[in-house]
Amino acid sequence: MVLAGCKSAPELTQAQALSMIQAKYDATPAVGANIIVNNDGMVQGATAKYWNRTTIYPNKYWADFTLTPEGKKVVKQVTGGDVIKWRPDSPTDTKYSIVMVTVAANHLKARDIKDIQDVGQTKTVTFTEGVDLTGVPDPLVGIAHNPGNQLSSTRTADFVLDGGAWKLQSIN
Repeated sequence: MVLAGCKSAPELTQAQALSMIQAKYDATPAVGANIIVNNDGMVQGATAKYWNRTTIYPNKYWADFTLTPEGKKVVKQVTGGDVIKWRPDSPTDTKYSIVMVTVAANHLKARDIKDIQDVGQTKTVTFTEGVDLTGVPDPLVGIAHNPGNQLSSTRTADFVLDGGAWKLQSIN
């Protein structure tokens, strides 16, 4: 009597999973990173000469800032235009912020593959997805590290067996 063995699925290593996830990110168009600019960030941006205050309103806490030529090289507003309309609710409003986008466009970066788990016929892995700030000048990187910005998050990738090899199915 001949025993028939069943084929087992090949191993999915952390290095393989990371390679497939990064290949997926690299295949998507590069984009600028969203940076939340709070009050500290506005001061840092003015100090770096990315914007200048052009108007201050009678309430003394609203202001308009115009992007400088140097600022236009490194950021753009999500809403478009050159004028930043700073409109906090009060002089002590610490929650008010605006969103700027870096001109430098990069791909997301995958790292720290963890927890390869079998889920039926598929495998899932958790990993860290991070914003790549390559090409972003140091003052803007400093603003990006202010409270409110999320430069990385934990994601899950699903892999399926396709023709005897693991294939990335989705990233959630």
